[in-house]
Amino acid sequence: MKMSRNTNSGVNAGSMADIAFLLLIFFLVTTTFTEDEGIKGVIPKPCPEGVDCNSEIRERNIFTIQLNQQDELLANNELISLEELREDIKAFVDNNGDSSCAYCNGSKDKHSSENPQKAVISIKTDRRTSYNTYISVQNELMGAYFELRKELSKQKFNKAVEDLTEEELKILQESYPFRITEAKMEE
Repeated sequence: MKMSRNTNSGVNAGSMADIAFLLLIFFLVTTTFTEDEGIKGVIPKPCPEGVDCNSEIRERNIFTIQLNQQDELLANNELISLEELREDIKAFVDNNGDSSCAYCNGSKDKHSSENPQKAVISIKTDRRTSYNTYISVQNELMGAYFELRKELSKQKFNKAVEDLTEEELKILQESYPFRITEAKMEE
């Protein structure tokens, strides 16, 4: 059999666009997108009426953390390692300097916080501080507060933190409130 010169021996691509469109829809519908969680933070609630929210914080109630461009960590103007930070924060927050905290186990140092409700952690970072160092400091902060709350949970409720009710968790969070301020270092 002879082929004529005028016949096209090609593939009919008329329905290729339809097939590509159906595949695109299929992959869009079946693909799952992961969500990055990032660092969880809570925006402060507005100041209630009749309460003075602009009151001065005493210097002894502020624990200052500074991260410079070389990723060096200064805690209250002293160069420390990341490994020391957690214990320093725990000692500062749990100090019980004014003897008003019945559950605190601190040393009542006159240069550390008066009680956990007044303790504030201030983080100042240089704009060239590495993200890894910043996250490591945040992890140590969270770890310090978790350990304080864990100890209080055993002392007050005789339970592990994982076994607490929502109300008991709220009591722990109110006992050791996580109060952090963040700012960039002045150049």
